[in-house]
Amino acid sequence: MLTTISPTRPVVLPHFVAITNCTVIVPTYNEAENIGQLIPRILEHDRFRVLVVDDGSPDGTGDLVAEMARDQPRLGLLRRPGKLGLGSAYIAGFQRALAEGAEFIFEMDADFSHDPGYLPALLAAAEAGADLVLGSRYVAGGGTTDWGPGRQLISRGGNLYAGFILGLPVADATGGFRCYRRHVLERLELSRIRSNGYGFQVEMVYRVLQAGFTIREVPIIFPDRRVGRSKMSRRIVLEALINVWKLRFGRI
Repeated sequence: MLTTISPTRPVVLPHFVAITNCTVIVPTYNEAENIGQLIPRILEHDRFRVLVVDDGSPDGTGDLVAEMARDQPRLGLLRRPGKLGLGSAYIAGFQRALAEGAEFIFEMDADFSHDPGYLPALLAAAEAGADLVLGSRYVAGGGTTDWGPGRQLISRGGNLYAGFILGLPVADATGGFRCYRRHVLERLELSRIRSNGYGFQVEMVYRVLQAGFTIREVPIIFPDRRVGRSKMSRRIVLEALINVWKLRFGRI
């Protein structure tokens, strides 16, 4: 059948709209100097949303993000009353992202040690079938810059320590630049996650492997943070060292 279009009625072509099914969770505490520059870099990628989880930053990080969100529908803010810990911030972010329908959920630091330019590579690996994709400093092509010997020792030693005790077949279990597919977080019992510092990343890798999911590592270059102070402390390191053994013997 031949369809005739009247010349008096203009043909309106459909407007392409990107599917925003990727949510990047960025936990913050006193990151006002970084977050305003980081968010636009992430949102350059049309499929991505940003969810900032702010722990009551005294420097006004949350207020800055709230102001930006007024004009940016792909930016969300989850405010928390105080500094409640990295692990609980990510759990809260996961729950919000799942409720909003995200299919790919990313973790990312606010201090530019994680380059937003790697987000498409992490997404591509997940879309190719990996259940969890790790941005890895310790596979071929990855690395760190601007790190002193002490930090190198702590990072590499921590990965060797956790990998040996828990039998983890990955090179970088402690990194916080990663992508989860939706069904992974839906399957895991997030309420069971007990680590709340940087040991959270190790515990999540362990839980993902226990559940039978696949992990792939994508090389990244990891520089030192641009401005501000690291949130690492002796208490956080000690928690990670202890929790590895608790995981090994099923105590958490």
